[in-house]
Amino acid sequence: MAATQAEILIVEDDEVIVGTLAYNLARQGFEVSRATTGAEGLRMARKLRPDLILLDIMLPGESGIRVCERIREEDEDVVIIMITAKDAEEDKVRGFEAGADDYVTKPFGMKELVARIHAHLKRSEAGQRGRILEAGDLSLDTKNFVARVGGEPLRLRLKEFELLAALASDPGELKSREELAKEVWGHAGVGSSRTIDVHIRRIRAALEKKSAYDYIHTARGLGYRFEPVPRKEGVAARPPE
Repeated sequence: MAATQAEILIVEDDEVIVGTLAYNLARQGFEVSRATTGAEGLRMARKLRPDLILLDIMLPGESGIRVCERIREEDEDVVIIMITAKDAEEDKVRGFEAGADDYVTKPFGMKELVARIHAHLKRSEAGQRGRILEAGDLSLDTKNFVARVGGEPLRLRLKEFELLAALASDPGELKSREELAKEVWGHAGVGSSRTIDVHIRRIRAALEKKSAYDYIHTARGLGYRFEPVPRKEGVAARPPE
């Protein structure tokens, strides 16, 4: 799969701070996601597998310290930077003991924070962690190239997996054959051939044997769109195109 921009998850309940961080980080070219509670942050960390998490300590419900500990139970690699108004030495020690990689106290300078983010991501080879894409009964682990339907493994060839992940990464978005060729093969050379169509046909055939959903929809003359649509009982899978 083509390399992706580093993804940053912001877990912060102050909407002004979240908005400011998201705006500035997006301008730096990062893909940014937001969560406003510890529970939401945990769920999104599991689903998105971001490269870096900016984590406030004083969150509603579960504290950032506990959220950090729980993330570390499942993910040793993600970079976690605590951003908090708690500046006592014992607070910083608690953050590091919970598994944080860095600790930034409010108010902080955006340039300094961005510099720290770049430094951490450079060391952790950002953008190579992959993510978990979930829709309907389908799950795609883009780091380990594992596809599952209803929890059961789905056998796909590498390019079939990459093509399905390219579509599933932007649900509802129409993608032309040329766009998919660039994203999966790295060039548009196969976009005008039947290569994309053949791979799509194989992916559909594999999915239709196990899934209760139709996922890949054709826009004739334009390309393909990913959207999980439950297949009606008694209705046969779509004929080959």
